[in-house]
Amino acid sequence: MTEELKDYLVRGTAWNGQLRVFAVKTTGLVEELRKRHNTMPTTTAALGRTATAGAMMGAMLKGNEKLTIQVKGDGPVGQIVVDANANGEVRGYVDNPDVQLPSNALGKLDVAGAVGRTGYIHIIKDLGLKEPYRGSIPIVSGELAEDFTYYFATSEQTPSVVGLSVLVDEYGTVMNAGGFIVQVLPGITEENLTKLEQAIAALPPISSLFEQGETPESLLGFVVGDEIQLMDNVNVVFQCQCSMERVERTLISMGEHELKQLIDEDGQAEVVCHFCNESYAFDRQQLEMLLDQAKPKPIQ
Repeated sequence: MTEELKDYLVRGTAWNGQLRVFAVKTTGLVEELRKRHNTMPTTTAALGRTATAGAMMGAMLKGNEKLTIQVKGDGPVGQIVVDANANGEVRGYVDNPDVQLPSNALGKLDVAGAVGRTGYIHIIKDLGLKEPYRGSIPIVSGELAEDFTYYFATSEQTPSVVGLSVLVDEYGTVMNAGGFIVQVLPGITEENLTKLEQAIAALPPISSLFEQGETPESLLGFVVGDEIQLMDNVNVVFQCQCSMERVERTLISMGEHELKQLIDEDGQAEVVCHFCNESYAFDRQQLEMLLDQAKPKPIQ
């Protein structure tokens, strides 16, 4: 991927510290998810919007902190799961990648129909503490941007505006994807609050802005004008943490009885990672080696 085509995220503040702002381009990330999971266009949009939100929410973390988003609606796509961290690494999957619905009343991909309008969104943050932070909200629209806006207002008590977009062509390939989050900080004036509401109402579709060559930085300009103090930018990439070693540890953790049963019945095993669709195959000899490791060790 050439330098100018890389996905990246910018973050900063605006209006003399009255707003916290994030914007991201995730075209490559969402296309990678599409190819790995062979998603249909409506599903691509649902998974892509969730991954885009995850990339920006990951940027709100620090160090080795990470988060998981679980979208559990009553729509045909089933559960959407996205992991993200503070380093711009994102991965995700959807239960049913084959869902394709007719366009909605606005002629756009019917993400709400795919996700469902009843259910919950769970946010689990691993902040390095004893117990992870868990926040949950009911799905309010299924369009996802509105749902994440509601999450920030209710679970984190931070009034926010979330914009998410995924555009695909007639072949299902991702043309562009990205979004923004603008968070209102304590002390904002009523005048600026009204100004923000007017800017959001007048905002062109995010996909059309990216089509015209706009960047995450200039996207924020459409929302909050030029009074932005950007702190940094972070490359956003698809990254899965699975490996042969991790899968081996998982198989060993099944225990001696389960592994022996697997060897006796099948003589082989194939483990497919939910997040990246990578397949890990084990023959009888490999499984027997893992069985040896799973056996209780005698006390010396």
